[in-house]
Amino acid sequence: MPEARVAIDLDVPGPTISRHLYGHFAEHLGRCIYGGFYVGEDSPIPNEGGIRLDVVEALRALNIPNLRWPGGCFADEYHWKDGIGPKSDRPSMVNTHWGNVEENNHFGTHEFMALCELLGAAPYVNGNVGSGTVREMSEWVEYLTRDGDSPMVRQRKANGRDEPWQVPFWGIGNEAWGCGGNLRAEAYADLARQYATYLKDHGDNKLYRIAAGASNDDLAWTEALLKAVSCLGCGRDPKNIYQAISFHYYTVAGSWENKGSATEFSVDDYYRTMSKAQDIERIIRAHSALMDAYDPERKIGLVLDEWGTWWDVEPGTNPGFLYQQNAMRDALVASLHFDVFHRHAERLVMANIAQTVNVLQAMLLTDDEGGLVRTPTYHVFEMNKGHQDATSVPVHVIEPTTYDLDGKAMDLVSASASVKDGRALVSVSNLDPTASLDVVLDLRGGSPSEVTGRLLTASKPQTYNTVADPDAVAPVPLKLEPEPRGLRVTLPPHSFATVSLVL
Repeated sequence: MPEARVAIDLDVPGPTISRHLYGHFAEHLGRCIYGGFYVGEDSPIPNEGGIRLDVVEALRALNIPNLRWPGGCFADEYHWKDGIGPKSDRPSMVNTHWGNVEENNHFGTHEFMALCELLGAAPYVNGNVGSGTVREMSEWVEYLTRDGDSPMVRQRKANGRDEPWQVPFWGIGNEAWGCGGNLRAEAYADLARQYATYLKDHGDNKLYRIAAGASNDDLAWTEALLKAVSCLGCGRDPKNIYQAISFHYYTVAGSWENKGSATEFSVDDYYRTMSKAQDIERIIRAHSALMDAYDPERKIGLVLDEWGTWWDVEPGTNPGFLYQQNAMRDALVASLHFDVFHRHAERLVMANIAQTVNVLQAMLLTDDEGGLVRTPTYHVFEMNKGHQDATSVPVHVIEPTTYDLDGKAMDLVSASASVKDGRALVSVSNLDPTASLDVVLDLRGGSPSEVTGRLLTASKPQTYNTVADPDAVAPVPLKLEPEPRGLRVTLPPHSFATVSLVL
């Protein structure tokens, strides 16, 4: 059996892993909002104000830190004033991006804020730049966050909410290079400066303004946003106009026209997927290096507010609804991403998986009869939640195992670790789809007094959960054996594990 050695420096503190790296994304897309989060007050499915309570309960178990809404591409055609006030008075709209369906606007600003309160999550509101106005977004900030007396405050109070909400995160449009306006980078950079100027702090609500950034490794887009607030090598802090720049990266193993099946794939397809997932590290490094040149003190955060696997939709479903299954392979894509996020936590301050319910790499899949499935990806989030707001520590895979993919050596072991409140959490994945792996955890700078382990795997990487078989992929205890310098664990093929240590 192959063996790998992973050295963990428990006493060498690194950057804090923001809990917001475990963020989520809920767009008006398919059955994410309607039929997912929101079933309406008259639904026989237990709900509070129309919000589905079993979904809330499942997500609270993840310590969900933030939720991005209403898009995505939908954000740049959404006009928030159509989604407030009595539901009977709200005009309907056409969701032109996702299925060309009509929506009744019954899930709007107040419903989203109620959802965030039920989840205990910070709201991340994405504003409309593509078809909206500066005034429209500015008034949305005022409506949500201002106290006292003003036209927007009076309107909010008339709609049943006296006290303002805390809404820290604001996105200045979405994918402005594409569905958000097909803008040139310099043109959008000017708009981002303008919009951000009129997104005001009201009272003690301090805005974290996020400029809509690049697709994948489009460094020219990122540089245009940096040039708009800073200068190369000048040594000055960037202008405090927007506080972060985003980018998007999806793991697409095939082509955009033929992405492949979520559950029917070959070993070669599996390896290509893992290689695409690992490429997120190269992309984060590239954006970070560019940002370090313009912002050496790292005043501006990097935000990956859309990430995850993207497959062909399930047969027989609306292609505009992006409904896909979620297998053990998807869980390993998530575990890989989190290891990378932990290593780059000094610059990467937020990430949002796409999407939370019933769309793309979802945490949960629901049906209209009350069925709810926790996906394999859900379990990675739950097993990893101890990393939230913990201190990252260095991890070195000293004796790696690799696979030759098209002449390139691909690592088959991925790991990261953190410490918090006298405990350490180690995450490790065996990406080999066919062979088990012995892993020696070489624990340096700390002697654990108590250890426990959990394992997530399945009979094959194509395995997924259903209403009929909800625990086909679910965590089980992991056997741990003492070693002179730490612990030994045996990881089955295509598996993810966490080891918790009391220090």
